[in-house]
Amino acid sequence: MRELLRTNDHVALSLAMALLKDAGIDCVMFDTHTAIIEGSISAIQKRMMVLDEDHAVAHELLVGAELLDSGDSREPRDRSRDVPR
Repeated sequence: MRELLRTNDHVALSLAMALLKDAGIDCVMFDTHTAIIEGSISAIQKRMMVLDEDHAVAHELLVGAELLDSGDSREPRDRSRDVPR
């Protein structure tokens, strides 16, 4: 398995899970219980994992949905750059 996304953003995780499910790609969440136990300080991020053979397609899907940058980053896209100045 390979890590696809690492974040505390529940909306991004939910959207990513829905997109992957619609594409027929299974994913598993790691560190969910640890993130809950640590409380509300958001020190521990949840990790979304996919099978090695599904990673490339899943990554492109999340890039297309603007949840990830096009690089090999597992961090969610920085939306602060989208704000007009």
